[in-house]
Amino acid sequence: MKSPTAQMPNVTCNAKMTSPTSIELKNIDSGDLDDVLKKVENSFGFQFGKTELKDVHTFGELCDIITSKVQGDDTNDCTTQQAFYKLSNAIAATLYIDKSSLTLTTRLKELFPRQQRRKQIKAVERHLDCQINLLRPKHWISITFISLFLASLVALYFSWQLGLIGLVGSIVLYKLVYKFGKELDLKTVRELAEKIAREHYKKVRRNPATVNRAEVAKKVKELFMTELALEEDVLTRQATFV
Repeated sequence: MKSPTAQMPNVTCNAKMTSPTSIELKNIDSGDLDDVLKKVENSFGFQFGKTELKDVHTFGELCDIITSKVQGDDTNDCTTQQAFYKLSNAIAATLYIDKSSLTLTTRLKELFPRQQRRKQIKAVERHLDCQINLLRPKHWISITFISLFLASLVALYFSWQLGLIGLVGSIVLYKLVYKFGKELDLKTVRELAEKIAREHYKKVRRNPATVNRAEVAKKVKELFMTELALEEDVLTRQATFV
């Protein structure tokens, strides 16, 4: 499922939720919605049942279901703080720097010089035992391949062979370019710790057998906002899937 993402009146998404992998939405691609639900499952360590979301009508109801499914003893500690602690340890250990020199405002570009960036970030990921997906190609490269993809869609109407070649080529080449991109997607250690906390909630908990239920809905909301480029005021508890 994907977040209630609709620029609709009364904060309504005009969506119908039939299952975790089958959602009909007017303005949001169903594949994007499914991707967000998968990220929720991976982050919090559970899976939705096939019909579990069938009767969910609001974003608040969705958050309640997710909160109830996360396993662990309830505590009131902060997962983002724990993510920062683990991230600091990983950076200090792999870059051989003093952990005390790392703060929330430390700039990532200062930690990861461009020439060694991919190698260093992979080392941090191994230490954390999770992918942080911090790198991307330059924006102009992304725009170029998106333009090529869209042009290939148009070409399908005139020559399906040419259009198909363009579609396949743009997708394959973009994946290769993305794989070797060196541009940082975030600016500070704080932003990276927040990203890790929402995308790998269970893994960064000091004790994976615990959960702070009071913050689960907030992390779910952050995932929906970042993955679907939604404004915070769209994702109220009353935002509806109808």
